[in-house]
Formats: sequence, structure tokens, C-alpha cells
Amino acid sequence: MDLLEYQAKELFREIGIPILPSQRIDQPRDLKGLQIPYPVVLKSQVRTGGRGKAGGIKFVENTIDAIAAARTIFNLSILGEYPQVLLAETRYDADREFYLAVVLDYSSGRPVLLGSPQGGINVEAVMEQMQKVVVEQEFSPFYARRLALKMGLQGALIDSISNVVQKMYQLFVQKDLDLVEINPLGISVTGEVMALDGKVSANDNALSRHPELESLAPLRINGQAQEQQFSNQFKGLEWISGEGNIGIICNGTGLAAATLDLIYQAKGNPASCLIIDSDTGYDALGVTSIIEQLEVALDQIANSRDIKVILVNILSSAVTVNAVVEAIASYLLPQVEEIVGDRAERTTGVSLRSRRDRPTNSAAGNPQITANAEYSASSGKRRSTTRSPNFVIRVVGSDIDGVKERLAALPVHWLNNLDEAVARAVSLAKSATKKS
Repeated sequence: MDLLEYQAKELFREIGIPILPSQRIDQPRDLKGLQIPYPVVLKSQVRTGGRGKAGGIKFVENTIDAIAAARTIFNLSILGEYPQVLLAETRYDADREFYLAVVLDYSSGRPVLLGSPQGGINVEAVMEQMQKVVVEQEFSPFYARRLALKMGLQGALIDSISNVVQKMYQLFVQKDLDLVEINPLGISVTGEVMALDGKVSANDNALSRHPELESLAPLRINGQAQEQQFSNQFKGLEWISGEGNIGIICNGTGLAAATLDLIYQAKGNPASCLIIDSDTGYDALGVTSIIEQLEVALDQIANSRDIKVILVNILSSAVTVNAVVEAIASYLLPQVEEIVGDRAERTTGVSLRSRRDRPTNSAAGNPQITANAEYSASSGKRRSTTRSPNFVIRVVGSDIDGVKERLAALPVHWLNNLDEAVARAVSLAKSATKKS
């Protein structure tokens, strides 16, 4: 269960992590009784990323402007989620920003400390300088100081940052959490540290031991729990309706938020976003693998007339990247055969369509794939034969030359640089919109 920012910061306050003066806002008129001085920042409290560029964060100088801004934010959907609560917080000017996290590594069964001297929404910059310390034995301040040193910190910053990391770890253990993240941790010119944004993920299996966390379960909307509402959407992967024409597939909320920001900056119009993650327990949501998630998502995208381009942005291990690329390849391969068959029929006058019900082996040695374009490659479910939109694929962490060759006949664009991938996606979407 992911907590909202204001809930996470309440846990930070209890454990001694510095946070700014703030106030929960349940409706715009609550701002008439605001207890913190202006200027303030109003933040949409949603569990999705990209709220800054979407207009979910606004700086205000007085009560009139604050009420107007709050009305706008309450009526603003961010990746399909409307806020039920806003957070009003004192404005803070940071001299430097850092990224800190304590996360449970399921593969090793150990907590891991993460830190980067670069914080904020630029995920690539954060990742480039990310440092990691595995807590292999009983925790001691040594681990936190080791992380601070690996981050290249010096002087008083070593103590400041390591103290925050120690408290994050204490919270992590006390509440049986899966993740405690501060991004960014702001540092003022005087050396004061401040958690400017925070994320906490509670372990669902441990909630019975922590009624104080269980009470933070999502608010109910029209009689249905918001969390369950999102789970149901994920089962069907109901893409967010809107006027955009670019579908986004990313792994991780932070990467999705960064991708959305870049698309907005490039004057693009995102329509929907699917966040996949091989390390998350999707079995509880009825989705048992990355391939099945993508399969359902791609089927629905193919049936959307509005989506002209699908931007895939995956930054992960070779195993995850291979699974994603192979899932996309399995989805598109029937179209390759359809194109080849059409060309052969025009050249020889002989139709190859009668051969499409026979299984074939892929060049990469995958299990046999049914080549009938009406059926899903891995599950045999019926899928639309609508020609897919352009794909712009940016993956890091694997050798995909074989897949590139197999999909050479289709409008699939492979790019290593995220800025270039976003620019290509926006350009293709605009071109497709003009032609339609």
C-alpha cells in the first residue's frame, strides 16, 4: 500500500525527519483558515507521478489565489486519479537536492540504502550518480556514513545526511515497510536539511501488525475504496481517456513522471501511461507477469483510434528488458508475417494467409508462437487485427539486435537517448495527426 505524501510526512515527523510546516486541505474553503504563512505551495495528493507538469503543484501568495488554485487542482485528473486531499506547505528554497531511499531487496532478502547527490524529477541524472549500500548485518550508523561517503559528501553534510538515513531505516524497520524514499531532500544555504517530498510503501502482509498504517487506507469514492478502484483498472488496464495521442509504457513511477515531463516540454500530448514493474506483487491484482501486462495493454492500445505513438521507456536489468522487448516482439510478429504475406501475394499471386494457423519458431529461440494476427501470442486470447501505431522504444540493459531484425518491416524506432526518443515520439504523433 502506497501512502500519500502528507501521510508519509506525518511518519517522517514522528520519527524525527525534518519536514516543512504544512496543513491538510480537504476542500478549497479550508484555506480561509490556513495556519501557515504565505507564500505556500499547494500539492495534489495522488499516488501517481507527473503531477508537477500536469498542473498539480501550484505556488500561491495569498488566500484568494490559493482558493482558486485549490479548485483547479481538485478538479485535475493526473493519470486518471483525482485528489481527495491537498497538502498546503511552506515554500522552501533549496540550495542543493539529494535522493535518499531505504528499500527491501527481495532477491537478496536484505534492506538496501540508496543515495544520489542529484535529486529531483530528472530520473536519469539521479540514476547516473546513484550509490548503493547493502545492510548485510545488524544495522549501525556505519552503513549510513558509508552511503554518505560514497555519495561524495564532505564535512558537516556527512553527519546531516547520515542522520536522516538512520531515521529512515528506523522507520523502515519499525513499520515493516517496503520502501522509504525522500526525493528531494533539500539542503539550504545554511546547511539545514528538509524532506521536501516523500514516499512510503507499506507491506500489505504486515498491515495487521500496524493498525496505525491500516487506518491510512485510501479514501472511499462513491462507496468504493480508491485503492481497489485502481486495482480494478489495472486488471483491465483501462487507459486514461483524454485528448492525447501518445501512449507511454515505463517501469517505475519516477521514470514515468520524468517521461511525462519531457513529453510536456516537447509540446506533446500524452494520453495514457502504464507503469510495469517485475518486482511488484502484481499477482494480487490478477496480473501475473510483465508479458501479460503488456499483452493486455497493447491489445487495448491497438483498439484506440486516438493513440498514434507508443513510447516504451524501460530502464532496468537485462532480464526485465528482455521480457519487455520479447513481449512487444510477440505482439508485433504476426503483423510482420502479414506484411511479408501481402508482399508475396502481390509478387507471386499465391496467398500465404492459409499458413498462419501453423506455429512457427522465432529467430531468438522462443517457444512456438501462433502467427494468426487475431490471437495473442502468449495466451491465445482473441486480439484486434487493427494495425498498431508507431512504436518508439528506448530500453537500457540488454542486447536487442535480434529483435530489431525481426521487426524491421514495422514502424518501430529504436533509440538509446531518452530526449531523442521523446522528440521522435512527439514528431511522429504530430505527423500522424495531420494525416488523419
